[in-house]
Amino acid sequence: MAIQSPNARRRTFLFAAAAACAIAGAGVACAQAGQSRQPVDEANPLVGTAPLDRPELLGNAPPPGEPAYSGQTSPGARLPHSSTEAAPVNVNVELSYPFGVPAPYHYPNPTMIGFTGGGGSSYGARAEPIVMPVVGDWTVPPAYSQAWYDKSREKASPGYYSVYLDTFRTKAELTATQWTSLMRFTFPENKRSNVIVNLRRDGGEVEIVGDRTVRGHSQDRDAGHGADGPYFVAEFSRPFTASGTFRATSEHKGWGIGDKGVEPGRRSVSGSYAGAYLTFATGAGETVLMKMAHGHSYAEAEQRLRAEQPGWDFQRVHDAARGEWAKILDRVQVTGGTAKQRMLFYSTLFQSFASPRLIAGKGERFTDARGQARTVDYDRYSPVPFWDTGRNQIVLLELMEPELTRDVMQSELDMAREKGFMNTSFHGDNAVFLYLGAWRRGIPFDYAAAYEYLRKNAMDPKGPRDYLAEYQKNGWIADIVPDGNPSPPYAGGKAGAATTLEYAWDDFAMAEYAERLGKHDDARLFRQRALNYRNVFDRSVGFIRGRTANGKWIAPFDPGEPYYNFMMKEASGWSTLWLVPHDVQGLIDLLGGRKAFNAKLDEFFGTPYNPKGICRDCTGMIGQYVQGNQPDQHAPYLYAWSGQPWKTQALTRRILDQLYGSDASGYAFPGMDDQGATSSWYVLSAMGFYTVDPSSQYYVLGSPIFDTVKLRLGNGRTLEIVARNNSAANMYVQSATLNGRRWTKPWFSHDDIKDGAKLVLEMGPKPNPAWGSAPTDAPPSLSGK
Repeated sequence: MAIQSPNARRRTFLFAAAAACAIAGAGVACAQAGQSRQPVDEANPLVGTAPLDRPELLGNAPPPGEPAYSGQTSPGARLPHSSTEAAPVNVNVELSYPFGVPAPYHYPNPTMIGFTGGGGSSYGARAEPIVMPVVGDWTVPPAYSQAWYDKSREKASPGYYSVYLDTFRTKAELTATQWTSLMRFTFPENKRSNVIVNLRRDGGEVEIVGDRTVRGHSQDRDAGHGADGPYFVAEFSRPFTASGTFRATSEHKGWGIGDKGVEPGRRSVSGSYAGAYLTFATGAGETVLMKMAHGHSYAEAEQRLRAEQPGWDFQRVHDAARGEWAKILDRVQVTGGTAKQRMLFYSTLFQSFASPRLIAGKGERFTDARGQARTVDYDRYSPVPFWDTGRNQIVLLELMEPELTRDVMQSELDMAREKGFMNTSFHGDNAVFLYLGAWRRGIPFDYAAAYEYLRKNAMDPKGPRDYLAEYQKNGWIADIVPDGNPSPPYAGGKAGAATTLEYAWDDFAMAEYAERLGKHDDARLFRQRALNYRNVFDRSVGFIRGRTANGKWIAPFDPGEPYYNFMMKEASGWSTLWLVPHDVQGLIDLLGGRKAFNAKLDEFFGTPYNPKGICRDCTGMIGQYVQGNQPDQHAPYLYAWSGQPWKTQALTRRILDQLYGSDASGYAFPGMDDQGATSSWYVLSAMGFYTVDPSSQYYVLGSPIFDTVKLRLGNGRTLEIVARNNSAANMYVQSATLNGRRWTKPWFSHDDIKDGAKLVLEMGPKPNPAWGSAPTDAPPSLSGK
């Protein structure tokens, strides 16, 4: 091996640091080459905004006339778990949003519609008002005055976003506080440098106050239920020289002349797309700043603006936002890996904190689920998307943010008291994962109080568990065979087989929960129900399969065909087969033992995906495996139960390398992030472990991509993972020690690390079949109890 001189090594480092800055696109937050780069310098919020672009990784998606799903994350400026985000908008959701959810930004789109600063729901595309700097002529929305923008000049870092609008020769910069946004527009020399401010289709009222302020009230029902409220107040750093209002009308069909409701000099307007235009005379390089807050009244919006944005110091606000992100990202320190891997790691860690979102801070007033205004005595958060982030992200929060987790649990419990049942999310009844997982990780809480509502969900057919009476009676949920083709785009049905699996998993967690409370009768009941997955396993074909109301297996049956709600949930029979995280040993037994189970898993990852229906959510493919959606994301780790953990090691490395950032932009996700779920998969797997069952205290080992990982736990202790002789080729664990003791298990428990721990993995280029393969080394399962 050639030995470099110190100067040569320094030149190499400087080049690598500069390259990392270029890859990360961190803009003003990027440390100068040669200086030590911090985690906040590595994170790039553009990661997750692009789709994969290699056809073999996309399956047969998307359908004609639609874009492939990206992570549908936002590159906007926000604080961790904040409900307020200053974000770019390049998707006109007023026309349609072919992304499954109303996401405001799609990296491939070449023109910018505007920017938002709050006032919307989780995915952001309904945020209001839309704000757009336009130089010269402009048009009334929804015919937005769009601007081409240069991708190479688009920059994002935690708490900051900027873009140069080539069409208008204007630079836009965004940053944010907890409840406010701040935008800075740098204009060219022009007497008609405009800022257009408008509500969306549902409209509302917009009013110009004085020569520096615009305020308004949205009529969108979604905005009224948002955490930050339907009212907004926006102030400008300098007086405008002219102004007026507009609204869109649809009373006349034709060429659109004279039906836009533009009125120069008017101070207020109401209606669809109600808005105001503010004109400034600017010199070259002059800036106009706009700060904005939302609230449930004008008074609340103004109070937030006064409290958090008393001046016009953009850099101060940006630095403060960056500082908040640095605090949380600094809790994980890594060495080794490539510049791209470090960028993807901290970028996905950044996106992992997209939810839940703060609704009201301690001591603030808010409107609860019953519509009653009250003052909260803890930090109140939005509902957890349990079907999505309940599989992995909640564990990341429990590890890193136990105090926040406690507030989230209190928020969910109070919402249950207000509504009568615990929240569910989309599918399944997975709130129990949060509570049991937190309990097992030592987070103090009134778990008996939460159990009342968790049990009510599980036992009351009037609650949110769909088809619960049928499940209780039969031990499984039937499906109705439609007259037409049940493959996508057909979206009807009960997802009976998948729902049975979800409820069985939930019931196992309920059994464990009840046992901890000393409720042994409940524990026996739920433990018996946890075996209901067996009732939808067809031994004749070796798959989970739907049944009709008379108990017969649905035919014909093709395990490679995906469905949205027929038998399966956004998945095929192949993907759904593995949805038994609580009893992997039981599934091994059903499939005929370890050898047969491994052969089935190998076939799963090796069988080409070629269905008739086009499942938009089924992207990020390795064989039949779908990384881009939740049902089978744990499947690569199941080899730990069947004695071949080296296959998990190889698969997780492959997924991290091929299904994240492998596109031309370097920002792609395998599918929708779903408020932090797909991001959290990357974070946990890159560190070298994953939670197959988030309600358990067990972590299954994969293959870390870094030489060292130091994860600061919420109690101040540190979990250190050291991968010796690690490289892209040396992906296989040869041996391990935990706190100096020989370690042969391909998993560890929270009890093993709660007081701090050091896990050392010796890595090599070939599998070691002797390590972690004994039946006694397998992680626990229901059937093993």
